[in-house]
Amino acid sequence: MPSLRQIRYFLAVADLGGFTPAAASLFIAQPALSRQIGLLEDELGFALFLREPRGVRLTPAGELFRQRVAGMAEGLQAAADDARRLARGEGGVLRLLHSSSTPVAGPLLAALRDFTAARPGVRVDLDRLSSEQQIGALAAGRADLGLVRLPLLRRDPAVHLRPLPEERLWAALPAEHPLAARQELALADLAGERFVAAVHRERGGLARRVTDLCLEAGFTPATAAATSRKTSQLQLVAAGFGLALIPDAMAPLLPAGAVLRPLAGPQGTPTAQAALALPPAPSPLAEAFAEALAAAWGGPNKTSGATPA
Repeated sequence: MPSLRQIRYFLAVADLGGFTPAAASLFIAQPALSRQIGLLEDELGFALFLREPRGVRLTPAGELFRQRVAGMAEGLQAAADDARRLARGEGGVLRLLHSSSTPVAGPLLAALRDFTAARPGVRVDLDRLSSEQQIGALAAGRADLGLVRLPLLRRDPAVHLRPLPEERLWAALPAEHPLAARQELALADLAGERFVAAVHRERGGLARRVTDLCLEAGFTPATAAATSRKTSQLQLVAAGFGLALIPDAMAPLLPAGAVLRPLAGPQGTPTAQAALALPPAPSPLAEAFAEALAAAWGGPNKTSGATPA
């Protein structure tokens, strides 16, 4: 089977009409070029060129071969270039998962902008899954990188976690709620209030973290008439169904009709934590995005400095 190098050499000789100019353009010695063309002709079983005193010209078989391999050489070169960019983390598709409490806003959105701007050949395929489901998808090879919310109830040895910097938690309240007049709230102030997020018995994540904090403050969060484990809980807050505790990453999604108030707890400012979830040997793309997101998560794109409405 002819090699890509031999095809490239053949096309150079055919295009330039001789071994001397082709060798110069390829930066190789003429005898080496002649030897490679001879080996190619032996491999094919027919002559490609008619050797003449003033150069060479293609045989009819050589002309047909040239027509067929010209596009093939370009395709092989393009495939090699694409594969090379993929190996360097500069091209390909990144399959990225995120939970509802790590939405495409704030640091995740900033990381996506920076990452894709620096790598025009990369496409990011986003999908939203619960943190527990992300672990299964990553372990099965259906995704390259996940952004999960801790705590996780189930782990898999095929998935490694890299915790991100902790985020402060805010109380999201209906704008007309009596507690909205306060500049800061203690967790204990929320006892008896209705929460629009409910804990799933088989999942960890933000709702479980909030429940654990409320239990530490001495009460069990009451459930509102309408609840959601997605970012739609903020619309429920704005509609007056109840309140929610949300991390910095969700603050940019606050709708009109809802306000944020900082929280204080028995052990200081309540926080939540997200983590990057990766296979043991991440792809170059996954590793590059993980680094970009870790930088954005702890950088100026965080919303913890935002002024509550």
